[in-house]
Amino acid sequence: MRVVFTGGGTGGHLFPALSVADELLMRHPQTEVFFIGTERGIEARVVPREGYNIRFISGEGVVGKSFLGKTKAVLSLLKGIVESNRILKELKPDLVVGSGGYVSVAPVIAAWLRSVPIVLMEQNTIPGKANRLLSRLADAVCITYQESMAYFPFHKIHLTGNPVRERIKRGSYEAGIKLFGLSDRLLTVLVFGGSRGASSINRAMVEALAYLSPVKEDVQFLHQTGEADYRFVRAAYQDMGFHATVTPFIYQMAEAYAVADIVVARAGATTLSEICVTGKPSILIPYPHAASDHQRVNAEKLMKMKAAVMIADDELDGRRLSEEIMRLLKDDELRKEMRKWALSFARPDAAKRIADLVSSLISLRQEKMRCLKTTG
Repeated sequence: MRVVFTGGGTGGHLFPALSVADELLMRHPQTEVFFIGTERGIEARVVPREGYNIRFISGEGVVGKSFLGKTKAVLSLLKGIVESNRILKELKPDLVVGSGGYVSVAPVIAAWLRSVPIVLMEQNTIPGKANRLLSRLADAVCITYQESMAYFPFHKIHLTGNPVRERIKRGSYEAGIKLFGLSDRLLTVLVFGGSRGASSINRAMVEALAYLSPVKEDVQFLHQTGEADYRFVRAAYQDMGFHATVTPFIYQMAEAYAVADIVVARAGATTLSEICVTGKPSILIPYPHAASDHQRVNAEKLMKMKAAVMIADDELDGRRLSEEIMRLLKDDELRKEMRKWALSFARPDAAKRIADLVSSLISLRQEKMRCLKTTG
Protein backbone atom coordinates (compact mmCIF):
# COMPACT_ATOMS: atom_id res chain seq x y z
CA MET A 1 0.00 0.00 0.00
CA ARG A 2 1.39 3.39 -1.01
CA VAL A 3 -0.17 6.65 0.18
CA VAL A 4 0.79 10.24 -0.64
CA PHE A 5 -0.11 13.04 1.76
CA THR A 6 -0.17 16.64 0.68
CA GLY A 7 -0.87 19.79 2.66
CA GLY A 8 0.99 22.07 4.99
CA GLY A 9 2.32 25.56 5.03
CA THR A 10 1.32 25.64 8.70
CA GLY A 11 1.20 23.05 11.45
CA GLY A 12 -2.60 23.10 11.42
CA HIS A 13 -2.62 21.44 8.01
CA LEU A 14 0.46 19.26 8.47
CA PHE A 15 0.09 17.62 11.88
CA PRO A 16 -3.30 15.94 11.20
CA ALA A 17 -1.76 14.37 8.10
CA LEU A 18 1.18 13.08 10.14
CA SER A 19 -1.29 11.62 12.63
CA VAL A 20 -3.05 9.57 9.94
CA ALA A 21 0.29 8.54 8.40
CA ASP A 22 1.42 7.26 11.80
CA GLU A 23 -1.83 5.31 12.21
CA LEU A 24 -1.51 3.67 8.80
CA LEU A 25 2.08 2.63 9.49
CA MET A 26 1.15 1.25 12.91
CA ARG A 27 -1.53 -0.93 11.30
CA HIS A 28 0.39 -1.87 8.17
CA PRO A 29 4.17 -1.54 8.66
CA GLN A 30 4.74 -2.26 4.97
CA THR A 31 2.83 0.87 3.97
CA GLU A 32 4.91 3.33 1.94
CA VAL A 33 4.16 6.94 2.88
CA PHE A 34 5.28 10.04 0.98
CA PHE A 35 4.56 13.73 1.47
CA ILE A 36 4.34 16.49 -1.13
CA GLY A 37 4.87 20.07 0.04
CA THR A 38 6.82 23.25 -0.61
CA GLU A 39 10.29 24.16 0.58
CA ARG A 40 8.94 27.25 2.37
CA GLY A 41 6.33 25.48 4.49
CA ILE A 42 6.70 23.93 7.92
CA GLU A 43 6.59 20.52 6.25
CA ALA A 44 10.09 21.05 4.84
CA ARG A 45 11.69 20.80 8.27
CA VAL A 46 9.14 18.71 10.22
CA VAL A 47 8.39 15.83 7.83
CA PRO A 48 12.03 14.62 7.57
CA ARG A 49 12.32 14.80 11.36
CA GLU A 50 9.32 12.47 11.56
CA GLY A 51 11.09 9.96 9.32
CA TYR A 52 8.99 10.41 6.18
CA ASN A 53 10.07 11.13 2.61
CA ILE A 54 8.97 14.45 1.14
CA ARG A 55 8.99 15.78 -2.41
CA PHE A 56 8.81 19.50 -3.14
CA ILE A 57 6.73 21.36 -5.71
CA SER A 58 6.04 24.98 -6.62
CA GLY A 59 3.14 26.71 -4.92
CA GLU A 60 1.98 30.01 -3.47
CA GLY A 61 -1.12 31.18 -1.64
CA VAL A 62 -3.52 33.69 -3.17
CA VAL A 63 -5.28 35.05 -0.07
CA GLY A 64 -4.43 38.69 0.56
CA LYS A 65 -2.31 38.98 -2.58
CA SER A 66 -2.39 41.82 -5.13
CA PHE A 67 -3.48 41.17 -8.71
CA LEU A 68 0.14 40.65 -9.68
CA GLY A 69 0.66 38.34 -6.72
CA LYS A 70 -2.42 36.29 -7.62
CA THR A 71 -1.25 36.02 -11.22
CA LYS A 72 2.10 34.74 -10.02
CA ALA A 73 0.34 32.25 -7.72
CA VAL A 74 -1.75 30.88 -10.60
CA LEU A 75 1.37 30.38 -12.72
CA SER A 76 3.03 28.67 -9.74
CA LEU A 77 -0.04 26.41 -9.41
CA LEU A 78 0.18 25.36 -13.04
CA LYS A 79 3.85 24.55 -12.59
CA GLY A 80 2.99 22.66 -9.39
CA ILE A 81 0.42 20.53 -11.23
CA VAL A 82 3.04 19.49 -13.79
CA GLU A 83 5.54 18.72 -11.02
CA SER A 84 2.93 16.80 -9.00
CA ASN A 85 1.91 14.77 -12.04
CA ARG A 86 5.54 13.79 -12.58
CA ILE A 87 5.88 12.75 -8.91
CA LEU A 88 2.64 10.72 -8.90
CA LYS A 89 3.64 9.04 -12.16
CA GLU A 90 6.85 7.92 -10.48
CA LEU A 91 5.36 6.91 -7.11
CA LYS A 92 2.13 5.31 -8.41
CA PRO A 93 0.22 5.81 -5.13
CA ASP A 94 -2.93 3.88 -4.26
CA LEU A 95 -4.47 7.03 -2.77
CA VAL A 96 -3.74 10.72 -2.15
CA VAL A 97 -4.75 12.49 1.08
CA GLY A 98 -5.08 16.28 1.00
CA SER A 99 -4.95 17.96 4.39
CA GLY A 100 -5.65 21.53 3.26
CA GLY A 101 -3.84 24.71 2.39
CA TYR A 102 -2.68 25.96 -1.00
CA VAL A 103 0.07 23.30 -0.99
CA SER A 104 -2.53 20.57 -1.51
CA VAL A 105 -4.22 22.01 -4.60
CA ALA A 106 -1.74 20.97 -7.30
CA PRO A 107 -1.16 17.37 -6.07
CA VAL A 108 -4.89 16.74 -5.62
CA ILE A 109 -5.64 18.01 -9.13
CA ALA A 110 -2.83 15.84 -10.48
CA ALA A 111 -4.24 12.83 -8.60
CA TRP A 112 -7.67 13.45 -10.13
CA LEU A 113 -6.15 13.68 -13.60
CA ARG A 114 -4.46 10.32 -12.99
CA SER A 115 -7.66 8.72 -11.57
CA VAL A 116 -6.07 8.19 -8.16
CA PRO A 117 -8.58 8.11 -5.26
CA ILE A 118 -8.59 11.27 -3.13
CA VAL A 119 -9.46 11.85 0.52
CA LEU A 120 -9.63 15.39 1.91
CA MET A 121 -9.28 16.38 5.56
CA GLU A 122 -10.97 19.58 6.77
CA GLN A 123 -10.02 20.80 10.24
CA ASN A 124 -12.12 23.96 10.63
CA THR A 125 -15.77 24.79 11.17
CA ILE A 126 -15.68 27.02 8.08
CA PRO A 127 -13.69 25.15 5.43
CA GLY A 128 -10.83 26.75 3.54
CA LYS A 129 -11.18 27.69 -0.12
CA ALA A 130 -8.78 24.99 -1.24
CA ASN A 131 -10.81 22.14 0.23
CA ARG A 132 -14.11 23.62 -0.94
CA LEU A 133 -12.78 23.65 -4.48
CA LEU A 134 -11.09 20.26 -4.31
CA SER A 135 -14.10 18.50 -2.77
CA ARG A 136 -15.59 18.29 -6.28
CA LEU A 137 -12.69 16.04 -7.27
CA ALA A 138 -12.45 14.00 -4.06
CA ASP A 139 -13.89 10.59 -3.28
CA ALA A 140 -14.37 11.45 0.41
CA VAL A 141 -14.17 14.48 2.69
CA CYS A 142 -13.39 14.03 6.39
CA ILE A 143 -14.73 16.87 8.53
CA THR A 144 -14.26 17.88 12.16
CA TYR A 145 -17.51 19.74 12.86
CA GLN A 146 -21.11 19.16 11.78
CA GLU A 147 -21.33 22.81 10.74
CA SER A 148 -18.95 22.05 7.85
CA MET A 149 -21.46 19.76 6.13
CA ALA A 150 -23.12 22.63 4.26
CA TYR A 151 -19.92 23.33 2.31
CA PHE A 152 -19.35 19.88 0.77
CA PRO A 153 -21.22 17.31 -1.37
CA PHE A 154 -23.31 15.44 1.19
CA HIS A 155 -22.63 11.95 -0.16
CA LYS A 156 -18.86 12.43 0.27
CA ILE A 157 -18.90 13.61 3.90
CA HIS A 158 -17.49 11.61 6.80
CA LEU A 159 -17.68 13.16 10.30
CA THR A 160 -14.41 11.89 11.78
CA GLY A 161 -13.04 14.66 13.98
CA ASN A 162 -9.59 16.20 13.57
CA PRO A 163 -6.71 13.71 14.01
CA VAL A 164 -4.23 14.27 16.81
CA ARG A 165 -0.88 12.51 16.87
CA GLU A 166 -0.88 9.55 19.23
CA ARG A 167 2.24 10.81 20.98
CA ILE A 168 0.42 14.04 21.93
CA LYS A 169 -1.92 11.96 24.08
CA ARG A 170 1.00 10.15 25.74
CA GLY A 171 3.42 12.93 26.58
CA SER A 172 5.47 12.39 29.72
CA TYR A 173 5.38 15.03 32.45
CA GLU A 174 8.69 13.88 33.91
CA ALA A 175 10.39 13.87 30.51
CA GLY A 176 8.97 17.32 29.76
CA ILE A 177 10.27 18.79 33.01
CA LYS A 178 13.78 17.57 32.20
CA LEU A 179 13.65 18.39 28.50
CA PHE A 180 12.58 22.01 28.99
CA GLY A 181 14.54 22.63 32.20
CA LEU A 182 11.43 23.37 34.27
CA SER A 183 10.62 22.94 37.95
CA ASP A 184 8.13 20.33 39.16
CA ARG A 185 7.16 22.65 42.03
CA LEU A 186 5.70 25.44 39.89
CA LEU A 187 2.56 25.77 37.77
CA THR A 188 3.41 25.97 34.07
CA VAL A 189 1.90 28.24 31.42
CA LEU A 190 2.51 27.09 27.85
CA VAL A 191 2.39 29.99 25.38
CA PHE A 192 2.50 29.63 21.60
CA GLY A 193 0.99 31.31 18.57
CA GLY A 194 1.06 28.44 16.11
CA SER A 195 3.96 27.05 14.12
CA ARG A 196 5.08 30.53 13.02
CA GLY A 197 4.60 32.28 16.34
CA ALA A 198 2.30 35.28 16.88
CA SER A 199 3.65 38.77 17.50
CA SER A 200 0.52 40.10 19.21
CA ILE A 201 0.56 37.23 21.72
CA ASN A 202 4.29 37.64 22.27
CA ARG A 203 3.95 41.37 22.94
CA ALA A 204 0.96 40.92 25.25
CA MET A 205 2.77 38.21 27.20
CA VAL A 206 5.78 40.48 27.69
CA GLU A 207 3.48 43.28 28.89
CA ALA A 208 1.67 40.84 31.20
CA LEU A 209 4.84 39.98 33.12
CA ALA A 210 4.74 43.24 35.08
CA TYR A 211 1.22 42.46 36.28
CA LEU A 212 2.16 38.87 37.12
CA SER A 213 5.03 39.84 39.43
CA PRO A 214 3.03 38.96 42.58
CA VAL A 215 2.93 35.28 41.48
CA LYS A 216 6.47 35.18 40.12
CA GLU A 217 7.50 32.52 42.64
CA ASP A 218 4.55 30.27 41.81
CA VAL A 219 4.59 30.12 38.02
CA GLN A 220 6.92 29.32 35.12
CA PHE A 221 6.54 29.69 31.37
CA LEU A 222 7.28 27.58 28.33
CA HIS A 223 7.01 29.97 25.39
CA GLN A 224 7.27 29.28 21.65
CA THR A 225 7.89 32.63 20.00
CA GLY A 226 8.64 32.02 16.33
CA GLU A 227 11.95 33.20 14.91
CA ALA A 228 11.22 36.95 14.69
CA ASP A 229 10.47 37.65 18.39
CA TYR A 230 12.71 35.08 20.04
CA ARG A 231 15.45 37.36 21.42
CA PHE A 232 13.04 40.09 22.45
CA VAL A 233 10.78 37.72 24.41
CA ARG A 234 13.64 35.78 26.02
CA ALA A 235 15.21 39.04 27.22
CA ALA A 236 11.91 40.19 28.73
CA TYR A 237 11.55 37.06 30.89
CA GLN A 238 15.16 37.37 32.00
CA ASP A 239 14.86 41.08 32.83
CA MET A 240 11.69 40.49 34.87
CA GLY A 241 13.23 37.54 36.73
CA PHE A 242 10.68 34.91 35.70
CA HIS A 243 11.50 31.23 35.39
CA ALA A 244 10.94 30.57 31.68
CA THR A 245 12.10 28.44 28.79
CA VAL A 246 11.81 30.39 25.54
CA THR A 247 12.34 28.83 22.12
CA PRO A 248 11.55 29.74 18.51
CA PHE A 249 9.85 26.40 17.89
CA ILE A 250 8.84 23.42 20.04
CA TYR A 251 9.25 20.09 18.28
CA GLN A 252 8.36 18.03 21.37
CA MET A 253 4.74 19.22 21.70
CA ALA A 254 3.67 16.05 23.52
CA GLU A 255 5.95 16.90 26.42
CA ALA A 256 4.99 20.58 26.21
CA TYR A 257 1.32 19.74 26.71
CA ALA A 258 2.20 17.22 29.41
CA VAL A 259 3.88 19.85 31.60
CA ALA A 260 1.31 22.61 30.93
CA ASP A 261 -1.28 23.60 33.53
CA ILE A 262 -2.61 26.42 31.31
CA VAL A 263 -2.27 26.98 27.56
CA VAL A 264 -2.26 30.40 25.87
CA ALA A 265 -2.62 29.99 22.11
CA ARG A 266 -4.29 30.84 18.84
CA ALA A 267 -7.48 28.96 17.97
CA GLY A 268 -6.55 26.92 14.92
CA ALA A 269 -8.47 23.67 14.67
CA THR A 270 -5.45 21.42 15.25
CA THR A 271 -4.40 23.40 18.32
CA LEU A 272 -7.93 23.08 19.73
CA SER A 273 -8.00 19.34 19.02
CA GLU A 274 -4.70 18.92 20.89
CA ILE A 275 -5.89 21.07 23.80
CA CYS A 276 -9.08 19.00 24.08
CA VAL A 277 -7.47 15.58 23.79
CA THR A 278 -4.96 16.54 26.51
CA GLY A 279 -7.62 18.24 28.64
CA LYS A 280 -5.79 21.55 29.11
CA PRO A 281 -7.47 24.74 30.39
CA SER A 282 -6.81 27.38 27.76
CA ILE A 283 -6.87 31.06 26.94
CA LEU A 284 -7.58 31.32 23.22
CA ILE A 285 -6.73 34.36 21.10
CA PRO A 286 -8.13 33.79 17.58
CA TYR A 287 -6.04 35.00 14.67
CA PRO A 288 -8.08 37.95 13.35
CA HIS A 289 -7.13 37.50 9.70
CA ALA A 290 -7.95 33.80 9.40
CA ALA A 291 -10.07 32.94 6.36
CA SER A 292 -13.77 33.48 7.07
CA ASP A 293 -12.82 34.29 10.67
CA HIS A 294 -12.81 30.56 11.32
CA GLN A 295 -10.54 30.77 14.39
CA ARG A 296 -13.07 32.93 16.21
CA VAL A 297 -15.80 30.41 15.36
CA ASN A 298 -13.56 27.58 16.59
CA ALA A 299 -12.79 29.36 19.89
CA GLU A 300 -16.40 30.30 20.56
CA LYS A 301 -17.40 26.64 20.46
CA LEU A 302 -15.02 25.84 23.33
CA MET A 303 -15.86 29.02 25.22
CA LYS A 304 -19.60 28.23 25.13
CA MET A 305 -18.82 24.79 26.54
CA LYS A 306 -16.82 26.40 29.38
CA ALA A 307 -13.72 24.58 28.18
CA ALA A 308 -11.76 27.75 27.35
CA VAL A 309 -11.49 31.52 27.77
CA MET A 310 -11.44 33.65 24.63
CA ILE A 311 -9.79 37.06 24.17
CA ALA A 312 -10.29 38.82 20.83
CA ASP A 313 -7.02 39.94 19.27
CA ASP A 314 -8.13 43.60 19.24
CA GLU A 315 -8.88 43.36 22.97
CA LEU A 316 -5.57 41.71 23.81
CA ASP A 317 -3.08 43.56 26.00
CA GLY A 318 -0.84 42.73 28.93
CA ARG A 319 -3.37 43.66 31.60
CA ARG A 320 -6.20 41.57 30.14
CA LEU A 321 -3.99 38.56 29.50
CA SER A 322 -2.48 38.74 32.99
CA GLU A 323 -5.97 38.88 34.56
CA GLU A 324 -7.04 35.68 32.82
CA ILE A 325 -3.78 33.89 33.63
CA MET A 326 -3.99 34.99 37.27
CA ARG A 327 -7.62 33.85 37.54
CA LEU A 328 -6.77 30.37 36.30
CA LEU A 329 -3.61 30.10 38.38
CA LYS A 330 -5.49 30.85 41.58
CA ASP A 331 -8.54 28.65 40.97
CA ASP A 332 -7.79 24.92 40.99
CA GLU A 333 -11.48 24.04 40.72
CA LEU A 334 -11.95 26.21 37.64
CA ARG A 335 -9.02 24.49 35.95
CA LYS A 336 -10.47 21.08 36.81
CA GLU A 337 -13.85 22.09 35.39
CA MET A 338 -12.30 23.37 32.16
CA ARG A 339 -10.28 20.18 31.86
CA LYS A 340 -13.46 18.09 32.18
CA TRP A 341 -15.28 20.01 29.44
CA ALA A 342 -12.24 20.03 27.14
CA LEU A 343 -11.90 16.26 27.37
CA SER A 344 -15.62 15.83 26.65
CA PHE A 345 -15.15 17.68 23.35
CA ALA A 346 -12.18 15.56 22.21
CA ARG A 347 -12.28 13.03 19.37
CA PRO A 348 -9.29 10.79 20.20
CA ASP A 349 -10.22 8.19 17.56
CA ALA A 350 -10.22 10.58 14.57
CA ALA A 351 -6.98 9.22 13.06
CA LYS A 352 -8.33 5.67 13.32
CA ARG A 353 -11.56 6.66 11.54
CA ILE A 354 -9.70 8.28 8.67
CA ALA A 355 -7.25 5.36 8.42
CA ASP A 356 -10.27 3.02 8.17
CA LEU A 357 -11.64 5.09 5.31
CA VAL A 358 -8.28 5.24 3.51
CA SER A 359 -7.81 1.47 3.83
CA SER A 360 -11.36 0.84 2.60
CA LEU A 361 -10.98 3.03 -0.49
CA ILE A 362 -7.64 1.43 -1.36
CA SER A 363 -9.13 -2.06 -1.00
CA LEU A 364 -12.04 -1.04 -3.23
CA ARG A 365 -9.66 0.33 -5.88
CA GLN A 366 -7.51 -2.80 -5.79
CA GLU A 367 -10.61 -4.98 -6.16
CA LYS A 368 -11.77 -2.95 -9.18
CA MET A 369 -8.36 -3.29 -10.80
CA ARG A 370 -8.40 -7.06 -10.24
CA CYS A 371 -11.84 -7.27 -11.84
CA LEU A 372 -10.69 -5.25 -14.84
CA LYS A 373 -7.71 -7.55 -15.33
CA THR A 374 -9.96 -10.61 -15.06
CA THR A 375 -12.51 -9.33 -17.56
CA GLY A 376 -9.73 -8.02 -19.84
